[in-house]
Amino acid sequence: MMQIVAFFILTFLMAVALAQGVFLAAYGVIARLRKKTHPQQLIRLKKTALFLMIVVILNAGLITFSQFTAYTPSIVDENGNKPENSIAELREIELNGRKQWISLRGWDKNAPVLLFLAGGPGGTQMAAVRHELAELEKHFVIVNWDQPGSGKSYYATNIQNITVQTYIQDGHALTEYLKERFSQEKIYLMGESWGSALGIFLVHEYPESYYALIGTGQMVDFAETERMDYAKAMEIARNNGDTVLIEKLTANGEPPYYGKDVTWKSAVYLNHLDSYMDSNPSIRNPGYNTLRDIGSSEYGLLDKINFIRGIINTFGHVYQQLYDIDMRTDYTKLNVPIYFFLGRHDINAPTALVEEYEQVLSAPDKGIVWFEHSGHNPWINEGEKFVEEAISCFLGIKTPKQDG
Repeated sequence: MMQIVAFFILTFLMAVALAQGVFLAAYGVIARLRKKTHPQQLIRLKKTALFLMIVVILNAGLITFSQFTAYTPSIVDENGNKPENSIAELREIELNGRKQWISLRGWDKNAPVLLFLAGGPGGTQMAAVRHELAELEKHFVIVNWDQPGSGKSYYATNIQNITVQTYIQDGHALTEYLKERFSQEKIYLMGESWGSALGIFLVHEYPESYYALIGTGQMVDFAETERMDYAKAMEIARNNGDTVLIEKLTANGEPPYYGKDVTWKSAVYLNHLDSYMDSNPSIRNPGYNTLRDIGSSEYGLLDKINFIRGIINTFGHVYQQLYDIDMRTDYTKLNVPIYFFLGRHDINAPTALVEEYEQVLSAPDKGIVWFEHSGHNPWINEGEKFVEEAISCFLGIKTPKQDG
């Protein structure tokens, strides 16, 4: 699905670039042939060049208009009425000198604040969370953050300047902004995939700022995860007699990968594992609704393009910086409660590594909550249960425990 979206976006960009190229070429031809060409031919050339120039200007205007009119929809109840104390904002803020975008959504602006940390690096889930976890908005002010190099924050800084510390620094600055704006002593954190690791980095560095953390699709050891993912994809390919995939995996070699092709080499096995999970009948509601998300009102046309660019460019640059991180040795003591929401059928982020981490982790409270009908995305696969368990862990309705 993502490849289809990328194809249409790249086609649009190529069309714009072609129009610009033809316009410049046409005027070049006009300049060279002015003295040789029949006046009628010159008129036609000028009209063509003018038409192409207008097309380019209209495209630029459409993109600009779409950026300024992007919005997050209002909170409404079942009768279509807007709750009196609700909040629904799409806002640009500055974090450590870098301009970035957040959405803030909730039925009651005085409710506890929950910051959602998207996967990636380079991913944006601003629209996806609104669609999939809308029920949480009744209990929290849900904040979605497009991190540097992703979606609406793609131009926050040069991609080549982004490091793990960039995310930690900006995540902390965003936390302080939220605490001050909503007069909260602390906030809650929820991290998905890469965001689950960023959540651990943040609570490790600034435990005084957070009540608790939920990590789902939890990342533990990045290099080991890639090796296990590669081996699993190779196993599936051999069982299915998929010689094309076997040849691609063999040609790329075992990860971790470095250099400019990290995204493309990783995609060979990650896309295959995603497809494998999507076809697993034990997993409910598999996969992202990418077309729905990228078409959502939060993203202007340029944001939609950067939706893809972040996944490709930012992931490729940042992910190779994570290979030396292993939570089981580097982050064994946290002063904040942490709960792992794991899909029983997750083969993207191996759950065995999370179980090992949970055993060695020291924290005020901890636990694993299993989702029996989920893969890498329990918040999508079993959204209703996910919301119930999140409320349980964060608001203390019941004590989280390790299931099965």
